[in-house]
Amino acid sequence: MDDTPAPTLHRWLTGPRFSGLPIQNADHKPPALSFEFFPPRTEALEQQLWACIQRLAPLRPRFVSVTYGAGGSTQARTHATVARLVRETRLVPAAHLTCVGAVREEVDEVARRYWDAGVRHIVALRGDPPPGSTYSPHPGGYPYAVDLVAGLRKVAPFEISVAAYPEVHPAASSPMADLENLKRKLDAGATRAITQYFFDTTTYLRFLDLCLAAGITAPIVPGIMPVSNFAQAARFSAMCGAAVPAWMARLFEGTEEDAETRRMVGMVVAAEQVRLLQANGVDEFHFYTLNRPDLTYAIAHVLGVRPDADAA
Repeated sequence: MDDTPAPTLHRWLTGPRFSGLPIQNADHKPPALSFEFFPPRTEALEQQLWACIQRLAPLRPRFVSVTYGAGGSTQARTHATVARLVRETRLVPAAHLTCVGAVREEVDEVARRYWDAGVRHIVALRGDPPPGSTYSPHPGGYPYAVDLVAGLRKVAPFEISVAAYPEVHPAASSPMADLENLKRKLDAGATRAITQYFFDTTTYLRFLDLCLAAGITAPIVPGIMPVSNFAQAARFSAMCGAAVPAWMARLFEGTEEDAETRRMVGMVVAAEQVRLLQANGVDEFHFYTLNRPDLTYAIAHVLGVRPDADAA
């Protein structure tokens, strides 16, 4: 009788053993969450946005941010959305503000209007130029995000978040120059950094090590983008410099015409990502919701966050 194990059994017997990720129980404080929305362009998208906000509000996020279009193209819509959040919800809004296309006095006036409307948190960004053009500082404007942070500090005592790039900003001359720029923004008065989304968790954890070595001690909040449309995410990632791992493409392979399976795969990918980060001690997450709440809501549940009916 041949006692040699079958190939499959041999792999099971000789392969590495992996322990499971720790389960967060009721004794563990759930992580802090924040959500990003974009201002709607149409009535239908307006309804979709507020349905998304209504769905996620019971999770009691630390704040919710509202984006600013390339070239400052959504300034009015961003302000209207943020002002409505102040008037009609108990959420803490954070308005995106950029350097693009305006002199300092105009940017300062936008910031003052936010303060007067009850907004106390700004996400300060250099901003993207209009499509088809390259960025250059506006004459008389704030040249870069570090200058905007310093300027906002003079306008009012805002809480200020800035952007961080674990895979390096596409316009940075080097990873070290990008890291030094992040430190300057924080030293200028920003209170936290929120990262560009990433899919390889080790990329973020290595970035944290680099930040600590550079003397950065402010929170570096991981940006998480749940993916339900892989082709769209891959195109956008190519433009913004976020790497899409081969294993992720493999997971979504063959789902182009199957939206439900794409959603389920996207949930598994993001849930695995946040649980691994949580196991490494990460206790705050920023979700790029794309104004679609379901994946974000489910992932928050996996993280141990439960809805509060009084926060709806």
